[in-house]
Amino acid sequence: MTVVTAPIWLWNEGKGRWHFLTVPPEEAVEIRLQAAAAGARRGFGSIRVEASINGITWRTSVFPQKSGGYILPIKADVRRRANIAAGDEVTVGLELL
Repeated sequence: MTVVTAPIWLWNEGKGRWHFLTVPPEEAVEIRLQAAAAGARRGFGSIRVEASINGITWRTSVFPQKSGGYILPIKADVRRRANIAAGDEVTVGLELL
């Protein structure tokens, strides 16, 4: 399991408002190596994960960034149940599926 602590940020362009957490390049290396070993990469270089924040667990994907990190989308239901919002610094556990 990879553990990441980072702030939640809001992408607010066009019609949507999406919340993300950026997985820093250091932790992204660990994810990338695990995914390569397991053959777990999917379209657009995304990697399926099980994520956990504040006792709330859900399945999603992390998506690669040009910087070498990944971004983790955090849907509204998860944010509501975990009592988190944009600007909050959270600790997330990420397990490859």
